[in-house]
Amino acid sequence: MTSGTIDRLLAGTWPDPETGQPVKVAVQRVVIADSLAGREAACLDGLGLRPPFAVVFDPTTHTLLGARIEAALGAVGAVIPVHLGDHPHADADQVVALRMATARAHSLVAVGSGSINDLCKYTAMRDRKRYVVFATAPSMNGYTSTNAAITVDGHKKSLSAVVPTGVFADVGVLAGAPARMIRSGLGDSIARSTAQADWLLAHFLVDTPYREAPFALLAEDEDALMAAPEALLAGDLGAMERLARTLILSGFGMTICGSSHPASQAEHLISHTIEMKAPAGTPPVFHGEQVAVATLTIARLQERVLDGPPPRLEATTVTEADAIRWFGPELGATCWKDFAPKRLDDARAAALNARLAVDWDSIRARLRAVMRPANQIEATLRRAGAPTRPSDLGLDIGFYRQVVRHARLTRDRFTILDVAAESGALDPFVDSLA
Repeated sequence: MTSGTIDRLLAGTWPDPETGQPVKVAVQRVVIADSLAGREAACLDGLGLRPPFAVVFDPTTHTLLGARIEAALGAVGAVIPVHLGDHPHADADQVVALRMATARAHSLVAVGSGSINDLCKYTAMRDRKRYVVFATAPSMNGYTSTNAAITVDGHKKSLSAVVPTGVFADVGVLAGAPARMIRSGLGDSIARSTAQADWLLAHFLVDTPYREAPFALLAEDEDALMAAPEALLAGDLGAMERLARTLILSGFGMTICGSSHPASQAEHLISHTIEMKAPAGTPPVFHGEQVAVATLTIARLQERVLDGPPPRLEATTVTEADAIRWFGPELGATCWKDFAPKRLDDARAAALNARLAVDWDSIRARLRAVMRPANQIEATLRRAGAPTRPSDLGLDIGFYRQVVRHARLTRDRFTILDVAAESGALDPFVDSLA
């Protein structure tokens, strides 16, 4: 089964809330069911995928679902098992290895979540192959997006990829995922609030194109998820189906927009920076756990800025040398290339200040209309047992403060971090973090 919204997207009959025009996505099939046992091969019927099937998994996902899929597809045609190691990383070296391992395959079958899905969708794009994904955890929202988070030379990038031909979610398997992975999915989904506010802010200030469609897709389920997060950890299949649907629809939102803008703003810049700069010995955490903490940080920053008078922006003073000092020579230079286009000179700062002086009240009213209060976000995360503080991630507060200060340097995306930094509000805020 799927939801009515997903069915309409697949059929091309879901109306864009701004234009009324029908929206269609390239994914051909989505199945969300209490169980897919005995139906694994049937999920692929009529989708045009042919053997040999490269079934890609790590040891954990093989135990959860991969062995079942291997057996089911083996009855249909040749299967090439691709065993990734424990905790595979979605980086350039692993992409090379996966392309070699799947060279003889006609189709890719990802069995997993974040890294495995990203590796397969990027490999499928590079090699012009089709792929499907069997989800094993509700840990992130990238199942249906057209981008893959791949680390290149230490810099986590959002690279163009292909969408899966099919997405299959066995809700019973998802509900049995480790609690931390479930909380990770909640963390990734709860970032909708800060991401939408940041995207709107960039739209009003620097004319970044913005769309309502990704958020209209999510509206039906968000209130219920926020109201009863404990149900996700109690094995409630209805709650888990709701989270799975939210994560899949969030990915569709990115696909519709052709970018990660609707789901990834300042909170994800912080998460990516943690991944790039975490000191040796930092305990491993899931992406969504980092996003949960970062979302709460950004929600508080957004509230602090919006509660004040119009920000008074100054020309950017941070330099390439500053970026290199924090990120190192190679990574710093790469980050600087991404950051430089959004630097403000005196003329750009003056133009933004003129806009803020006239439009500030309407801008903040519009942003507040889409934001969840920071205390509500914190309460939901705490009720689910999810991390809310840097220390919950094993991070020293001094390191985390530096991350928040420098995260805006990693992308050209204009966010509340840039407004706060260029108005002198970021450093006092960062110093208050505990």
